[in-house]
Amino acid sequence: MNQVSELEKFFSDLASTGLHLGLRVVLAVIIFLIGSQLIKFLRTVIRKSMRRAQADVGAIQFVDSFVKAAMYVVLIVVLASFCGVDAAGIVAVVGSAGVAIGLAVQGSLSNLAGGVLILVLKPFKVGDYIVESLTGKEGTVTEIQIFYTKLLTYDNQTVVLPNGSLANNSLVNVTAEDVRRMDITVPVSYSADIQRAKEVLAQVLEDDPEVIKDKEHLVFVSQLGSSAVELGVRCWFAQAQFWPGKWRVTENCKLALDRAGIAIPFNQLDVHLDRERDKEKEEKTDL
Repeated sequence: MNQVSELEKFFSDLASTGLHLGLRVVLAVIIFLIGSQLIKFLRTVIRKSMRRAQADVGAIQFVDSFVKAAMYVVLIVVLASFCGVDAAGIVAVVGSAGVAIGLAVQGSLSNLAGGVLILVLKPFKVGDYIVESLTGKEGTVTEIQIFYTKLLTYDNQTVVLPNGSLANNSLVNVTAEDVRRMDITVPVSYSADIQRAKEVLAQVLEDDPEVIKDKEHLVFVSQLGSSAVELGVRCWFAQAQFWPGKWRVTENCKLALDRAGIAIPFNQLDVHLDRERDKEKEEKTDL
């Protein structure tokens, strides 16, 4: 009878414990869903507030990703406490494992610090075209997140760079200024009238509507090459017009030189034959 009684008690307690655990799991899921919606709402409020304050897009993205990570950590701690895990115990475990965690995530912490530096010092912003010196990656900045920055390349590829690398290495911000200087080299034949060639190329710059006329634009002899006189063509464009302007001016320089009858030479190699020496070699061979 005692064994039957104990068995009945065991199953009764098991049912009660299972029901209690099931309720906790259901409530935990409900809390997680509600918490997720609250986090999403809070992020939306913060983003809208920062936009009204006309904050930089990169700053909005960074703060949004930081708030998201921090709030989910808080939500996980709340769920652990609800499920019966002592909050003080959680803090003690995290504290005792702090050194190990720090070593494990030192790269992430470096990227977080790099993101803060980028946000504060603003070496670039969303929309800038940058070239990273360490790997040579380049593209237009589309996102500045808590740990990484996304670039979009000219051929529509996404490049993800860690913020720590961007903060600790040199980079070139190509579009930081409103205008950009264009330089191309146009070779002409040594037999050509150099002064006339310079006038023709200068007229190309004068006729181009996008060349900034109140900034330096000139044509000059940059180098006496092995096969041609190399003329430098220099002018300034607005950032948005730089590449279309460079391609257009390059093409127009070639067309203008063709109309003026000025040749752009191929690489040349002059070969001089010593006929007397060749004749002596032939006579020695005959002997």
